Amino acid sequence: MTFADLGLSDELLHAVSEAGYSAPTPIQRQAIPSVLMGRDIVGIAQTGTGKTAAFVLPMIDILGEGRSRARMPRSLILEPTRELAAQVAENFEMYGKYHKLNMALLIGGTNMAGQIAKLEKGVDVLIATPGRLMDLFGRGKILLTGCNLLVIDEADRMLDMGFIPDIEDICTKLPPQRQTLLFSATMPAPIKKLADKFLTGPKTIEVARPATANASIDQKLLKVDARKKKDALVRLLDQDEVKTAIIFSNRKTTVRELTASLKRRGFRAGQIHGDMEQPDRIKELDRFKSEELNILVASDVAARGLDIKGVSHVFNFDVPWQPDDYIHRIGRTGRAGAKGVAVTLATSSDADALAAIEKLLGSPIPEIDGGGRDAEPVAEKPERPARKAAEPKVRKKAPKREEKASRPETPRSTSPAEEAREPALVDEGWNGPVPSFLAHGFGG
Repeated sequence: MTFADLGLSDELLHAVSEAGYSAPTPIQRQAIPSVLMGRDIVGIAQTGTGKTAAFVLPMIDILGEGRSRARMPRSLILEPTRELAAQVAENFEMYGKYHKLNMALLIGGTNMAGQIAKLEKGVDVLIATPGRLMDLFGRGKILLTGCNLLVIDEADRMLDMGFIPDIEDICTKLPPQRQTLLFSATMPAPIKKLADKFLTGPKTIEVARPATANASIDQKLLKVDARKKKDALVRLLDQDEVKTAIIFSNRKTTVRELTASLKRRGFRAGQIHGDMEQPDRIKELDRFKSEELNILVASDVAARGLDIKGVSHVFNFDVPWQPDDYIHRIGRTGRAGAKGVAVTLATSSDADALAAIEKLLGSPIPEIDGGGRDAEPVAEKPERPARKAAEPKVRKKAPKREEKASRPETPRSTSPAEEAREPALVDEGWNGPVPSFLAHGFGG
């Protein structure tokens, strides 16, 4: 099957072809015709399978008919983070270039006056994070009574970040007769309740069992002594097949320490976490995408939705606290049909978290022998003194006060997942233009 078989317009097929794609993914094959027919959709698919294009492509054709009015967007896409919102905006720009559609991106930290000016001119599609949308609505700068198409993307992440009450509030401000599309990689009970309440006779499209890992990802487990975990990681990174890698850690302090250590050992490493200003995060991502860096050390800010082409490996330096986060982390590799490798480093203290992940997967993660338990420490490379001298001092141990403060007080909506603890991700702090996420593939 090709995109031409899905009922899309010639203009849209031209844009998709220019992007280098002709064969839709399973979620796209099943969702696009139903969206074009006006059906409500619940789409469940593992990360990296093309959920973004599954709603962006049909929306472009649907919005091709009709005209926008001031302060009354015709459609709304809700995203949990600014990075994801900006990436969806780039998908619209890429695939909608032969359609005359107006788009506005409402994310925190950007110039509110510029956003209001766009809304006054009228927009066909509004892409927003919940916090900024509710802010502008409260100021009387936006009306949702003309919004006939709603997309709730990464719904399970919305739950993790405590956005579900905002989503419910937003839904009550929309016209009752509308089309609603809900996409998620996992489907916990609160999300199902949300779907049952605000979707009408939805078609459920499930291309993989909820919370399953992509079959093209080779998952591995390396059990190590906590004192030798960093040396074990270096040995893994030194393997020839590691071209580009994202390394995930649970704590921002560990991200900073590990990045500095890898640089001293001669690796081209960068970092991204919630304490960084938004322009700095975008800069690091751009350096990674352009291959100026080939290793990105990250907190869970990078675990969801970001589509970075050609990531050969994902390493979990820390076993994630939440099992679902494991699925999203390893989904940064093995995208768009490519092969990928995901290696998790686990110590004896990770037994409970590891057991929860393997229960979710339905099978144990294959264990490998990486020589991490008894191997001699890997020496830092002294032949790079200039690089080493430029490095800031590394904090050896994160203050207990910081780690304690980062843990949530309520059970689910503020899980200990890194992103949920980082308010900068949600709606504050970036004063600049829309970042240039070069969307390779269709996101998801």
